[in-house]
Parts: sequence; C-alpha cells; structure tokens
Amino acid sequence: MGLSSFWRAAMCLARNPRVQYLMKPRIAVLGCGYWGSNHIRTLKALGALYAVSDANAARAEGFASEQDCLAIEPERLFTRDDIDAIVLALPPQFHAKAAEQAVSHGKDVLVEKPIALNVEDAVREVRAAEEHDRVFMVGHVLRFHPAFEKLKSLVDEGDLGQVRYIHSHRLGLGKFHTENDALWDLAPHDLSMILAITGNEPTEVRGEGAALLDHLSDFAHLHMRFPNDIRGHLFTSRLNPYRERRLTVVGTRAMAVFDDVEPWERKLAVYRHAVWQDSGQWAFTANEPSYVAVEQGMPLTRELEHFIHCIQTRERPRTDGEEAIRVLRILTAGTVTHDRFRDRRAN
Repeated sequence: MGLSSFWRAAMCLARNPRVQYLMKPRIAVLGCGYWGSNHIRTLKALGALYAVSDANAARAEGFASEQDCLAIEPERLFTRDDIDAIVLALPPQFHAKAAEQAVSHGKDVLVEKPIALNVEDAVREVRAAEEHDRVFMVGHVLRFHPAFEKLKSLVDEGDLGQVRYIHSHRLGLGKFHTENDALWDLAPHDLSMILAITGNEPTEVRGEGAALLDHLSDFAHLHMRFPNDIRGHLFTSRLNPYRERRLTVVGTRAMAVFDDVEPWERKLAVYRHAVWQDSGQWAFTANEPSYVAVEQGMPLTRELEHFIHCIQTRERPRTDGEEAIRVLRILTAGTVTHDRFRDRRAN
C-alpha cells in the first residue's frame, strides 16, 4: 500500500461511527477562569483535553504548559478542524455569540450556566445547534451529583409518595458580579434539579429580591406553582455569613433532604414523619432521619463523562438546551430590578 492510499484508508477509518465511539473527542476549553480551570483539569484527567483558549493569552499559555496541550487564540478556535467540541466557560453575556460561532463551524458545545442573560439569546443559540446537528449541553452540574441522582430515583420509584412541595436554599458570601445578580448566578443549578423532579415548567412564578451593594439583587426568592398543585420555593443569597446548599422534597409518604455541605455519608437524608387528623385535630410523629448510601463521585467528572458520551453516540444530553431555556424563562419571570442610580447612603 502506498503512502497516499494509507492515509486515505486512515481517514475513512476515522470517519467510521464505530471507530469514533472508541476515540476520545478533542475538546477545547474557552475561558480559563475559576470554573474553566476546573474543566481544564478534569478533561485532562479524562484524556480529552486538546486545547485551551482565553482572551488573556498569558493565562492560556500557562494552562497549556501546565496541562501539556495547545493554547489557541479565541478568534481561531472555532475554525480549527482538529477540534471536535468546545466547553464555553465565559461570562454569561458572551455565551450566546460564542456558542453560535462554535456550532456553525461544526463543534459540539457544553455551555456553562447561565447560557445567556435573556431568553431570546438562549433560544437563538439552541436553535443554531439544532440546525447544524450539534450536541448542545448545559453545565447544570448538580444534575450529575450522585446524591441528587439517588434522590431523583426515590421520587421516581414513589418512595416519597406524591411530591407536594420542593424548596431549595443556596446561600453564601460571594461571588459578586457586575452583569448578573444572585438569582441568575446561583439559582440555575437548583431550578434544573427542581424541573427534573417535577417534570414540568411552573405555571406561576413570583420573585422577590433586594439589592444592598449596588443595583443587582444580593438575595432573591422565587415562589413557584407547578401542575398537579406542586409548590416550589427557592432562596439564593451571595451576602450570607454561612454556606447552605440544601434541596428539600416533601412528599405524602416521606421527606428527603439533599445537603451538599454535609459529608458523603450524610448528604441524603430521608425523614419518615407522619401527619394525620384525629378527632378533627392535626397530629404528627417526628422521626429521626435515615441516611441513604450514596456512591461517591465528583459531579463535574460525571458531567464531562456524559458530554463525551453524547459526542461519541450523538445522544441528546440529560441537560440540554431546552432545559436551559426553561430555566431562563423562570429566572426572567422572577427577576426584580432595582434603580441603578439610587443613593444607598440616604438609607
């Protein structure tokens, strides 16, 4: 076989779907900030990191040297034929344009949350991925947390009975952004989990919030009503003295709590309380929680493994673009705006 024949055979083999399934995709990370750096290190451990890119060339070069991969300028990243997929870990106001560029050049994408700062941009980038037959996955990483996956199975198997109420608290100090508030920064993860449990978008959304530092809400509440009369409540704060990462599901048979601040053996608790009427009066029994065994595993690793799997098999991601659009519709409906020019010293 001549050299040219060899290369033609090799290219045909590389395009074979069965061979592609066995090959690790060549993934680039655009955005080498805090969360982008986590993607970089995790993809390297999974053997799928091919390149890094950042507006700060020195930062990208540093990661490329550290992780033994390519550093590519952002404007050249989308047109490279040797890149199969791109993780977009940018400030959210840049996600839509970058995602559209990526999919139009044949790249699969994982876009960090939120995928845009308005529903229109989100719809545009998701539709562009559909038009170009590209995988579009969203970084709702807690959907891949083993404790949440177990909680979801308890709900699906009816162990909690009929779900009546879901509430989530995501509190802490920072991070402080200039483009998005505490609701848009912190709530997408919880909304993704709530939507997965209810299986429906809320029919009613009411928001409350307060801006203490500038014109963006530093804490926010969402009140939601879902079909089948399920109620939901979400509280986020970036101006809180302690960390809280808790999702509670109240059912007719039991209540479950996913607390990500707790150690692995206590992350998922089930409370089998009982409430009933006796002679026209309400009575109840309160029981100690039972802790459900949960397989240990890093959510980001599991998320990126799923992304790689979807690239190889062309399956629709668990956290797809349609889910991201539903999340943004809820965020938009629940957003409270504040006067940018208000003099807070007067208070």
